Amino acid sequence: MKYSRLIAGTMTWGVWGKQYSKQDMITMIHHCIDTQITTFDHADIYGGYTTEAEFGRALKDSGVSREHIQLITKCGIQYLSDNRNNTVKHYDYSKDYIIWSAETSLKHLKTDYLDLFLLHRPSPLMHPDVIAEAISTLKQQGKIKDFGLSNFTPSQVDLISSATSIAVNQIEFSLTQHTAMHNGSLDQMLMQKITPMAWSPLGSVFKEDTEQTRRIHKQLGELMDKYSATEDQLLLAWILKHPAHIHPVIGTTDKRRITNAKNAEEIDLELEDWFKILVAAQGHKVP
Repeated sequence: MKYSRLIAGTMTWGVWGKQYSKQDMITMIHHCIDTQITTFDHADIYGGYTTEAEFGRALKDSGVSREHIQLITKCGIQYLSDNRNNTVKHYDYSKDYIIWSAETSLKHLKTDYLDLFLLHRPSPLMHPDVIAEAISTLKQQGKIKDFGLSNFTPSQVDLISSATSIAVNQIEFSLTQHTAMHNGSLDQMLMQKITPMAWSPLGSVFKEDTEQTRRIHKQLGELMDKYSATEDQLLLAWILKHPAHIHPVIGTTDKRRITNAKNAEEIDLELEDWFKILVAAQGHKVP
């Protein structure tokens, strides 16, 4: 397995969230690794183009060997930020920009290579041949090991894969946002051996109080004793059971919840329990 089954999302480590000091980040890096979460998910835009560099400084002083971790980052979104001269949020997938973005992320993360480099969101103006040229250059130079996509539909995956191989598609997926099971996304990844990664894997279960989330809490509550598990562990176990071998990207900065999340890997939901949880989310039986 190229990446740890659970992946540490860093979006809220910087100014978009906890505003960690360098020492705080060092502590979090070590806690994740101690919990056997060795893959760290970034994007150039996190923290308004600041979080990568903060993480890189922490990684450099952490004492962690580069070969013991995996670094993911994304490019393409031109975000409105004091650190960019953009007048509108847009996407740039020109060859020069993709290469420049990867090289800038390498510099910020203080590393010689990226384990995985993703296009952050699809652009109406992207051309697969142009993207393929950039990715080929980066691979030949040893600057990226694998290439993938983020938030791409099946047809968009087909478009890009017509010119270059795709290792990963990182999508939103959870019990409360499981359209990828029905729109062909997970089917395609399973068939084409593309690794799915799921951002926001807990969905809205702990964020909203709705009829749906109340049904989910009730059903999870009935299974907690059976599996000696917390609700968030059961939600992750539900994702982990899918045959596409999904890697959840967990965004929590709570050390206890990170440890709990890792323990979800040991939970093997029985078939009918998996469907009970799905039915609770849908509010009706499966067709």
